[in-house]
Amino acid sequence: MMESPTGSPHATEEVLDEVRRAKRGQRDALSELVRRYYADVYRFCGRRVPRDLASDVAQETFVTVQQTIKRYDERASFRGWLFGIAHNHCRNAIRKTGREIPVESLWERPGGDAEGAIVNREALRGALLGLTSEHREVVVLHEIEQLTYDEIATMLGVPVGTVKSRLHHAFLNLRKTIVGGEQ
Repeated sequence: MMESPTGSPHATEEVLDEVRRAKRGQRDALSELVRRYYADVYRFCGRRVPRDLASDVAQETFVTVQQTIKRYDERASFRGWLFGIAHNHCRNAIRKTGREIPVESLWERPGGDAEGAIVNREALRGALLGLTSEHREVVVLHEIEQLTYDEIATMLGVPVGTVKSRLHHAFLNLRKTIVGGEQ
C-alpha cells in the first residue's frame, strides 16, 4: 500500500491517479507530483549532500522520475521509489565531488541546552560513526527521514525483514555504545 505525504487514503488515491496519468505522458500530472514531493526530496538530499548541491540533485531526481515513471510498479510505495532515486543521485553526487554531509549535522536543532546538546550530539555522533554504513543508513532513513519499513525496503531494494533486522541491530549497537560509554 502506498503512503501519502498527508497519510490520508484520499491523498493516496490522488497520488496513484497522478502517477497513472504521468505514465500516460500527461505533463500536468508529473508537475503535480513534483509540486507535492519537491520539498521532501530537497530536504532528503540536503541531509546527504552539501546545500549548494541539494537543489541540483533534487532536480536530477525528478528528471529521472520523468524518464522512468513508466517502469514504476504500483504495488510498491511511490514515495519509497522516489526516495530511492534521490538516494542514488545523492550517492553519485558524493562520489563525483567527494563532498558529504558530516553525520553530526543530521540532528542539528536550534535552541535548547547548548552544553547538553553538544555532549549528547557528540555521544550520538560517535555512536553513529561506530555503526556499519548499512546500519547507519537505515537509522537515518527511519528516524530522521521518517520513512516506513516498506519505503526503506523499496528504496534500498531489500526485503522489509532486512530493514527491520538492520534497525534492530543498529539500535542494539547504539544502546551498547552510548550506555556503555556513560558507565
